[in-house]
Amino acid sequence: MKDMTSPAQAPMRPPEMVMRLRRMGASFPHRLSFLRSLMRGLAAEKSSVQRTVWEMDAAGYGHAVYQIDYAGFTYSLVAVSTNIPPDQRTDRVIATAWDSAYVLYDGVPSQAEIDRIVASAPKQEASRFTQNDLVLSRANKSVRLFDHVATALREGRQPDRDLVKSTGYLMRTTAVYGNGKFGIADRGRISDRLGMGGPFAAEMLTVWLIRGFTHDLVEHVGGAPLDRETKRFLGIGNSTGLGMAPFLVTHPILLDAWMQVRETALARVRAIPTLTEAQVQKLIALAARVSVHLDEWNVPDEIAADRISVLRAEWPAVIATMTPEFLRTVDAIDQLVAQSDAWSIDTQELIVAMVLEPFGDLIDGLTDCMATPFTPQIEPGMDCADVSAMIARDWDWACGTDFEDAPNCAQFWYVSEEKLEPRLGNRHTEEGAALESPLDIARQVKALAANLADHAGPVAAFLMTHPQHRSAVKRVQALGRHPYAEIRDNLIGEACLPIDMLRCKLSFFGAAKFDPKSDRWTRITLAQGAPLWDELDRADDWWLPVAGI
Repeated sequence: MKDMTSPAQAPMRPPEMVMRLRRMGASFPHRLSFLRSLMRGLAAEKSSVQRTVWEMDAAGYGHAVYQIDYAGFTYSLVAVSTNIPPDQRTDRVIATAWDSAYVLYDGVPSQAEIDRIVASAPKQEASRFTQNDLVLSRANKSVRLFDHVATALREGRQPDRDLVKSTGYLMRTTAVYGNGKFGIADRGRISDRLGMGGPFAAEMLTVWLIRGFTHDLVEHVGGAPLDRETKRFLGIGNSTGLGMAPFLVTHPILLDAWMQVRETALARVRAIPTLTEAQVQKLIALAARVSVHLDEWNVPDEIAADRISVLRAEWPAVIATMTPEFLRTVDAIDQLVAQSDAWSIDTQELIVAMVLEPFGDLIDGLTDCMATPFTPQIEPGMDCADVSAMIARDWDWACGTDFEDAPNCAQFWYVSEEKLEPRLGNRHTEEGAALESPLDIARQVKALAANLADHAGPVAAFLMTHPQHRSAVKRVQALGRHPYAEIRDNLIGEACLPIDMLRCKLSFFGAAKFDPKSDRWTRITLAQGAPLWDELDRADDWWLPVAGI
């Protein structure tokens, strides 16, 4: 009979600590991130990629098709490369033309289907797609690096290593759409398939395949192969803005699942009494890798650059602490995490990500718990007094906020009529607050608490007379069962920085090299250091990519 005993674990970090925007905005990718999990799944299934179509002219314009077999199913990436004027190349969502466009297709497309996708994909939102199309994406070149690499290859040499390191990708995606948008397949079509049940699995597969296509394209234009080390270091960039930020708010139970898994993994690792010598040496090597990664992570944004500078300044102290002697002591990882309180939040969260790496056997299985079919539901029979008690226990941070004070209600979320994407406005200087999206969770719960004070009996009766509180009741009850379901900060206050929500979500994707362009959008790098298509046997060790990994 299978041993169902749960591994030992230390106390989990409390949600009132973990679920603050500043800490969430210090998140780093880790071995449970979706892209990392996907790579391990592809390796376990001995998946392989074949290029079945290559219809490209000498300048690299045309289309290609790639097939990958994964867990008994075949998926195809149809990639379309287009010649566009330089003034049409933009990362903004309002763009109408891109250097390349992609569809992840369910199965092997016929010639008629390839022709349909080649005609439709470059139009993106202006076209419509079918249930055979799983993911829709587009990308723009990093023109300076792409042209440099192609020129170097034509001249019989490899590209400049410093320039490759400073950019890290040949193209960056500006959208990776899934789950039914524009007519593509709903997630339910593939969610029961092995390897596709995890969050954003199809999207991450698409990103990895796109990255390989960019390698093929630049080699085609350059007329020569890239060396393997350079190719491995070239990931795929991404530009992500406000459209992604509300996801963590609108999917509270899913957020709880992600955070619970990561925090459970940390608690398991902290409970390890003694490390093997191999684990000691692995952690020392990882700490050294972090130093190189931090040196290679350079961004123009002043706030982000200052935080990276703090990381660089503090990391030598981390390395000095992580001596072999220290790591061989009892409860070494628990001690290291506890001692990290002396350093910045960024360093604390970097340590959290690092200490998970050597312990795949202990924590990788937790990724099966990162998808959930559940959504918040009202428990109508719950007594009003119990709802009030839950608010008092879990929402003191919200009820203590004065929303009549202008800074505490300075911003409002809304949906752009033009692009149907979330946006953020200034309540005191801009019009549109009357069309505010209900992301003012803290304010809603405080209003609920005030109205509940005079009521008794089941909450269903209360909602009959106060229907405006249905959403708040649902969230209060959900948080009572899912302790990491809420961001414990005021999302309409002037101090709310959407970039923190973006970074938290993107870290779970596996993003690194965060490069904020404002507090509302960022560039990132995905799949940098990830195995190439013929390297899936090394799918387990590419955390925090560095040149030469």
